Amino acid sequence: MAVPFRIGVMQLTMEPLDEMLASARAMDEAGIDTIWLAEAYPWWRKHGMEARSSTVVSALMARETKQLTIGWGIISPFTRHPVQVAMDARVVQEAAGPNRFLLGFGTSKIFLNNIRSQTSKTLGPMRDAVAIVRGVLGGEPFEYEGETWSASVPGLSPEAHTPRGVPPVYVAATAPKMQALAGEIADGCLTPSITTPAFVRYTRENVDADIDIGCTVVASIHESDRDVGRDGAREIAGMYLANKFQNIRGSADTLLELAGIEMDELAPVAEAMEQGGRLAAKAKVTDSLLDRCKAIAGTPSDCIEAIEEYREAGCTHVMLELWGDRRHDQIRLFGEQVLPHFRRES
Repeated sequence: MAVPFRIGVMQLTMEPLDEMLASARAMDEAGIDTIWLAEAYPWWRKHGMEARSSTVVSALMARETKQLTIGWGIISPFTRHPVQVAMDARVVQEAAGPNRFLLGFGTSKIFLNNIRSQTSKTLGPMRDAVAIVRGVLGGEPFEYEGETWSASVPGLSPEAHTPRGVPPVYVAATAPKMQALAGEIADGCLTPSITTPAFVRYTRENVDADIDIGCTVVASIHESDRDVGRDGAREIAGMYLANKFQNIRGSADTLLELAGIEMDELAPVAEAMEQGGRLAAKAKVTDSLLDRCKAIAGTPSDCIEAIEEYREAGCTHVMLELWGDRRHDQIRLFGEQVLPHFRRES
């Protein structure tokens, strides 16, 4: 069965709750397909923001919206036992109603750094996590002995007042072996920030399965001014480029290589982020650097053209990273002037 093409938003859970809920309502009204909650790790505290739990925020968002699908993009099985993850997932299923929840797992190496917990093994634990979550949510008696985690859970009683069923499970992956595992065991694979069409093709080859490929892409839109639209993408590009330089060297090498970005180019951006925050980092993102990030940015026609490039590369689920004071206007513009182009084709 063909995977439907969807356009969603990736939301960092490091803003005031009321602001995040207001953004979710705006997406719901605009007809955006999905909101993915990226659990912001405590590293962001260095830059004037506070980390919040995506599992809690997602349940609240589900209650505040009617059609918007809520996704975890992602939570780490290394910070919650998979049985606890299943319990959290059940709450979101109950809050959202049928077919409005997507469960995303990822290692989240930065989070592990923050809690001083490292592991050299990720494939076995991820396999365990997916198996346990599916087994618990499936409702049948479940016994599992895994490499890292195990579970012994009774069956769900027919009298239990609870949602039933297993939501689609996604695995976030940058490295080829984890991408291959996603193709084997998951319903979808999520790529990291600064994904480019070249990295989408790389991912599609490694996944080697007809599953949803969700791509996290820097984005910004303006109704008529291309330069203003592109400028809006610089701030979040600067934040994530600094993040790659400071926190995830090694795992981000292929991502940046396929974008044609040298790690040394990111040093000024990272230094500016440390010294002056997001706006200082934004000023160090040159036109050339922004071009190579392959942002979905500019006017509506620019954004349509960019999304088409991602779709042609094999992306089936664009996840826009929006930022800035004009975010609700941007959500509205994507809903009014970009989404209809893809709805007509579906």
